[in-house]
Amino acid sequence: MAETAARAAEGRRVLAVRLLPVLLIVAGIPYDVLTPRDFTAIPFFTAAPLVAAPVYSLTGTAVIGAASLAATYAVHVRFGDGVDPDTLTETLTVFTVAVLAVVLSQVLRRGDRLLASQRVIAEAAQRAVLPVPGERTGGYDVAVRYEAAQRDAFIGGDLYAVQDSPYGVRLVVGDVRGKGMGAVAAVAVVIGAFREAAEQEATLEAVAGRLERALAREGGRREGFDAAEGFTTAVLAELPHGDGTVRIVNRGHPPPLLLGPDGTVRVLRPTEAALPLGMGDLGGRPDRADETGFPGGATLLLYTDGLSEARDRHGEFYDPRSWLTGRVFRDPGALLGALAAEVRRHTGGATTDDMALLAVRRP
Repeated sequence: MAETAARAAEGRRVLAVRLLPVLLIVAGIPYDVLTPRDFTAIPFFTAAPLVAAPVYSLTGTAVIGAASLAATYAVHVRFGDGVDPDTLTETLTVFTVAVLAVVLSQVLRRGDRLLASQRVIAEAAQRAVLPVPGERTGGYDVAVRYEAAQRDAFIGGDLYAVQDSPYGVRLVVGDVRGKGMGAVAAVAVVIGAFREAAEQEATLEAVAGRLERALAREGGRREGFDAAEGFTTAVLAELPHGDGTVRIVNRGHPPPLLLGPDGTVRVLRPTEAALPLGMGDLGGRPDRADETGFPGGATLLLYTDGLSEARDRHGEFYDPRSWLTGRVFRDPGALLGALAAEVRRHTGGATTDDMALLAVRRP
């Protein structure tokens, strides 16, 4: 419902902007005719093509410019002013602005095409390294969801992966610092290292160590700010086969939520705080996994800060725990869909960060 209302409001705003150039011309003609000669409607006629440039096509902008030019000439000639210096000056002014508007429209269209191309490439690259896992993995019901931020925002570095291994189902959700293709490249490094380590390493702590070393190697190939400040917050989880427990290693990431079958919600905070991946050389403590029960019917929710740091118009953060308490979802996909819709409602559709969600339910 909230998403439909937001789309309807956006549609009304777009329609109003597209009608504005025509309304300026229509309003300018009677204004020029009905007011004294010292008053002129030139501001109306020059504004119309400039307003049209960013929202109309190249042809549409040219048509609005021609209409403004015709209206300028008509109000002077048809209503008795004749071809005098004022008429020529004002007509030339509108003609010049109309030409500039056409040029501006062409530049904007070219920039839009370039931005769209870059975004499509980045999205394709990110989706290639973030394949959707099977809905049933290792005996668990699994769902993932990736919510991009605003359409004009760059692709971020949110990531997720699910791997069924000899040691249980292993999960990772993380957030690479930065945006764009550099972040997507780091996501590929983390996902690749995780999939290999999840199969080979006997402990979750060892998996985290492999990710740390992979990011350290990647940082050595970068230069400047990225080499010094590149890091990834991440939470890794392990669901041993038939064990009824979950083990978690948290590296500076928002803590997972454990949703009980009775509607209770527990925040799985780490016993000891740890630095993000890629910053292990700044802290000497080894990783230590926390273990807790994972009963039948419970759901483990992992997410990035696009969820927990989503703000409303008053600047208040979204609290997923508060909204989820008392609610029971038997389908992880339905849970993530409802949660994403609630975040859009909270922010009014004005999210500023990408959001990755991963839910695993033990039947």
